[in-house]
Amino acid sequence: MVKSIMRDIFFLNQKSEPAMKEDIQTAVDLLDTLKAHEDGCVGMAANMIGVKKCIIAVNMGFLNVAMLNPKIVKKSGKYETEEGCLSLEGVRKCTRYQEIEVEYEDMNFKKQRQKYSGWTAQIIQHECDHLEGIII
Repeated sequence: MVKSIMRDIFFLNQKSEPAMKEDIQTAVDLLDTLKAHEDGCVGMAANMIGVKKCIIAVNMGFLNVAMLNPKIVKKSGKYETEEGCLSLEGVRKCTRYQEIEVEYEDMNFKKQRQKYSGWTAQIIQHECDHLEGIII
């Protein structure tokens, strides 16, 4: 189900809690909401729809993927960039990494470990920051 976008900075600044199997509907809602905003959004974290759970949805170019309990375990190629956010007005400067490796659980709670680079890596880093209560 498509959910409203959270814009409360106090809420967005709070750390998310680990996702459990009973939170799978939140992942579905997050994917639905990302799809509904695809004209101006390439990734979302669950707190952006008002749920403090460690779930992100990322546009991989050809499909949207949900990651539960994602953790960036490796990163390299530091660079400075500017990003926008559906929950915030305008763009802000931030530091990102060109290449990352992420451990997460898929929609079946199967553990995954993947490497990402470029634009997709940037999206994942932005959304993982949301889970930590870090907003650009």
